[in-house]
Amino acid sequence: MQLILREDVPSLGKAGEIVKVRDGYGRNYLLPQKKAVLADANNMKAIEAQKKHIEAQRAKSMEKANEAAGKINGLEITITRAVGSNDRLFGSVTKIEISAALREKGIQIDKHLIELEAPIKTIGTYDVGVKLHPETKAAFKLWVVREEKK
Repeated sequence: MQLILREDVPSLGKAGEIVKVRDGYGRNYLLPQKKAVLADANNMKAIEAQKKHIEAQRAKSMEKANEAAGKINGLEITITRAVGSNDRLFGSVTKIEISAALREKGIQIDKHLIELEAPIKTIGTYDVGVKLHPETKAAFKLWVVREEKK
């Protein structure tokens, strides 16, 4: 089945591209979610007319991602947590908590864009990556420190 992608689909292609997929994947996933349309003559003409619009959108999203990456790179965030023996945390630092700490600094980042190599379960310094765009990544330092007892 040949389809024209209406939006970027990871590991398949970018918006405006003609891709060949299995019938079930196209019929059950891409078409119902309006991520693609059938590659017939009418849709081909319509996509050619929309190519400039698609490229403009792609450039705009790339510009926003680069702007956000400029704010995030080099940033340092501190999260205080209660600790048990051997400097182990009670629980772990989650992507939600990291996203909230970024929000306090004035940077709105969805928790799904934050990349952690492993769960954070001890105090220390961690490099945290953020995937802002398929072609743009940023990183910042996260300090997890002991909560002072009162």
